[in-house]
This record gives sequence, C-alpha cells and structure tokens, in this order.
Amino acid sequence: MIVPSVRGMKDILPPESERWSALESSFLAKAAAYGFLEIRTPVLERTELFARAVGESTDIVEKEMYSFTDRSGESLTMRPEGTAPVVRALLAHRAELGEWPVRLCYTGPMFRHERPQKGRLRQFHQLGAEMFGTDSPYADVEVLAFLSGFLAEAGLDRVSLEINSLGDAACRPQYHQALSDFLASREGLLCEDCRRRRTRNPLRVLDCKSEHCMEATRDAPSILDSLCEPCRLHFEFVERGLAAAGIPFARNPRMVRGLDYYRRTTFEFVIPGMGAQNTVAAGGRYDGLAEMLGGKERVPAIGFAIGVERLMLLLGEGEGGGRAVEAFFVASSPRFLDEAFRRKMELAGKGVRADMDYEGRSVKAQFRRADRSGAKVVVVFGEAEDARGAVVVRDMASGSQEEVSRDEAMRRLIGLKKEE
Repeated sequence: MIVPSVRGMKDILPPESERWSALESSFLAKAAAYGFLEIRTPVLERTELFARAVGESTDIVEKEMYSFTDRSGESLTMRPEGTAPVVRALLAHRAELGEWPVRLCYTGPMFRHERPQKGRLRQFHQLGAEMFGTDSPYADVEVLAFLSGFLAEAGLDRVSLEINSLGDAACRPQYHQALSDFLASREGLLCEDCRRRRTRNPLRVLDCKSEHCMEATRDAPSILDSLCEPCRLHFEFVERGLAAAGIPFARNPRMVRGLDYYRRTTFEFVIPGMGAQNTVAAGGRYDGLAEMLGGKERVPAIGFAIGVERLMLLLGEGEGGGRAVEAFFVASSPRFLDEAFRRKMELAGKGVRADMDYEGRSVKAQFRRADRSGAKVVVVFGEAEDARGAVVVRDMASGSQEEVSRDEAMRRLIGLKKEE
C-alpha cells in the first residue's frame, strides 16, 4: 500500500508548479521595485512566539496550531502565519538590517489544522511583505499600492479593496467597552465561541462567519465613530493617498483582522460574490507587536499576506502542459547516443531545454515522443549525414527540413533561447 499524503496537504506537480514559481518570481520582482528584500525564517518557532503575537483568544492559538513538545521538553509550533517570525528576526538581527524604514518580504508554507476545503488547506502558502520603522500614513499607501499593483499584474480582475481602522491604545478600549455592552444585550443570539470572545476580545465577534452572529451584530456600533483625533487623521490621510494614487477602495467598518496585534489601518482585497472565502490578500498596521515580543523599543510596522492557493484558484488553470522542449535529438543508431547526449548537455548549459530518448527505440518511436514533447526542432543523427559531418534539422511546425553541419545546427538551437 502506498503511504498517502497527510490530509489537507497537497503535492504541487508540473505544470502547476511552474505557475507557482512564476507567480513567486513576479512577486519578488515587484517587491524589489518597491525596495523590499527577501527574508527566510524557520518553519519551526517556539510556541510562545505565536501565543504572544497572535493572541491566546484567537482560533489559531486555541484550535489550529500544529504544536508539539520536542525531546528537550521545549514547546515548538509550525508557523501558522508569517508576520510574527519576521518581527522576531528583525529584533534578533536589528543591527544587520540597516536604518529605518526596513522593508522585508517572504514566500513560503504556513500550517493550520483547519477543515480542508477548496483553496484552503492545512499546509498553505503565502506571499507577504512587512515595512518597519515609520508611523507615516505614506507607508500605508505605499504598501497598498505595491499589493494592488501586484494583483493587477498577476491578472486578477474584479478585486476590491476594503479598508478600516482599528484605532490604537488611546481609543480602542473605549470602543471595546461600547461593543461589549452591545454584545451583552445580544448574548443569547451569539454562538458559544462569540459569547466567550465578548469578554476576552469583543472585536473578534465581528469576525465570526456564523450567519446567526452576523445578523445579531448587524447594527453594532462602528469603530470609526470612536477613533481618537490622531487615528482619525491617519485614516483620512490614507484615504486621500489611495484616491491620489488612483486605487479604488471602500470603507468596511465591520472588518477586523483575525490576529490580535493589528492597530489603526487594516485592509482586505476581496472578490465580490464569493461568500465567506472571498479574501485574496489582507493585512494592516501592527505598531505594538515588537514590544509584545520583547523588543525594547516601539517599532511601527505595516504588512500584508497573500494566500497563494486561493490566488491560483482565482487566476484559473492558465496554459497547461508546462514549458515545451525546444529541441529533441533523434539517434538513428545506438552509436549516436553519446554524441546526442553531449549536445543535449551543451544546450542545457546555454539555457536551451532539449531532450532525447535514452532507450534506443526506433526512429519512428523517437519522432512520436518528440511530437508529444512539443519540441520546436528535431535534430536527426543519421548514417548518411554523419559521413558528411552533418545532421538533419526539422522544423516541427512547418514540417520542412534541411541538412546542415553539426556546428551550424548547434548555433541555430542556441538561437532558440534568444527568440523567447
């Protein structure tokens, strides 16, 4: 019996893997254009990191983390999100990362023990970016422009930006109290989880996807009405900046982030009409997280994460079949195999994808395989041509062929790379 993969964890095979690589490369290129440099953090972190950063009252910490005790008795967790590890790395290597602002980006797998469904797996992947060291709302607009531009270039249309402000330590407690009082009057209509959240973190009730809870909180007080003056001015500046940059947006005062460390600006890019799983990318400002993780100074920050599986699902299948072979070598006799293989390796060194049959099959069978490979050109090593130091080069699209010297054939094949 073949050992199956773990439930909720998926093999990514060609040609899909090529599309993933292309998407990751385009993300890193866009990030570089905005001054973001790639960081790679470990998959395993101390459980304490996420308990502090994500919040002990969140579903992630309470229900979804893959945690275990290792042989030395230390509690470790497979990272459920990317921001906390990046902040930990920033604090650990602060002197090496230069002056503020520091811009970092990442790609990689995350792990949550959720119910697997289309576009949402237990091992999932994210593209993310974080900007540290500035309170300025210009940073918020820059990050949103980066993200908006990447999604557009990736080919995602119909996406909408929704924004909100969660206030800060000066004004959020007052709103928490007002919201908690409101929820107390609706407690009998809330699910069990939300009744517990009402006292521990009432904002999380607004994030509940239960239809009963959504209906019960439909007329909940808006946090935008409780913002202090600095938070209000910050939010208005972000809105003006987005308008000036030509980025459409809408306010969504019910939008809260699922992680406890967010402050002020929060945002989501959503696809209308897709129900509860409509979010493609999300993020916000988290000015107090560094201190929560033991930092000695306050480090203002803003960032986002993109769910790769969901983005790939929305982008569709794309062109199937993978990247075609550019050249295929056909050997009419086993004695030509060494020469064909040497030429194949030479082309690979030049960046030209070539292939051949290693099994000594008939010329007819080799041509069938060449056709299936999608090769643009087939090079045939034949007895008569070999006596003249030549090969036959066939253009598979037109069917035309000609005899040329081996060196000339290689020059033409190397030229295929330049034509791409």
